[in-house]
Amino acid sequence: MPHIPVLLNEVIEYLNPSVGKRFVDATVGSGGHLRAILKNNPSAEVLGIDLDQTSLDKLGDQLIQEGLSQRAKLVQGNYKNIDKILEAASWDKVDGILLDLGFSSLQVDDAARGFSFAAAGPLDMRYDSQSRLTAEKVVNSYPPMDLEKVIDSYGEEKFARRIVKAIMDARKTHSINSTLELADVIKSAVPAPVRFRANDNIRRVFQAIRIEVNSELDNLKQVLPKMLDALNPGGRLVIISFHSLEDRIVKEFFAKEAKDCICPPEFPTCVCDKVASLKILTRKPITGSEAEIAENPRSKPAKLRAAEKLT
Repeated sequence: MPHIPVLLNEVIEYLNPSVGKRFVDATVGSGGHLRAILKNNPSAEVLGIDLDQTSLDKLGDQLIQEGLSQRAKLVQGNYKNIDKILEAASWDKVDGILLDLGFSSLQVDDAARGFSFAAAGPLDMRYDSQSRLTAEKVVNSYPPMDLEKVIDSYGEEKFARRIVKAIMDARKTHSINSTLELADVIKSAVPAPVRFRANDNIRRVFQAIRIEVNSELDNLKQVLPKMLDALNPGGRLVIISFHSLEDRIVKEFFAKEAKDCICPPEFPTCVCDKVASLKILTRKPITGSEAEIAENPRSKPAKLRAAEKLT
């Protein structure tokens, strides 16, 4: 299916691109949000970052055809290095940053990338094809305890131990090399009475392995302070997450940076001298409307949080 940018109207509302000059789309993908930012402000420039060079090449060609390429810089890299990427582009502070943590439909629909169990493909799951760690290595070389921790922590899968045992049993005779083979092993481990819902378990395990392969949660933790530092006063940070652990990391970072003091409650006076650096714009996460979810079911788990840097 064609890629549909998630929560597009809400991104434009909270990013407020008509105010400001320079913006960053830190996971540019197919460029749906980037295009909307450029079209909302004819003088805006957007720096688009993505690990996937194939996506960047395709987007670059499209932007040339659409007459938007002069106001867009596309950079292959990891958003966790946003500070170095901005420095290399000779950009100082920016007026808004978007971080959409979902992966592109182009990636999930490409069986050769191994993100989905909808079709046969290699166990890859890398956003960056130059990365050494693949899903195949996670599945076939991780010790049982480490693999269980990945599936339990990142997939929040209650049958993690049973699934890991089934993987270990399969590994005794052969390596697991394809998406469908892994899906079958997972399904076999799910108790028979609930096996009719095994696709949910398979989806959670695939998600957990993808997060591990791409260090997604560690990258998010590393980049949030850098993004805050990269904003001009009044600049906005908009983050779309698709996983409860991602959303929790963003929520806790926003809450911490929105406080003036983080001393323990028992302290009689403040000794940390902390001053709030963010104003939270979304009291609760923004989710897709019924109409958007009907048009694009992949938007259902999306949660948007936004904050503005204080002067």
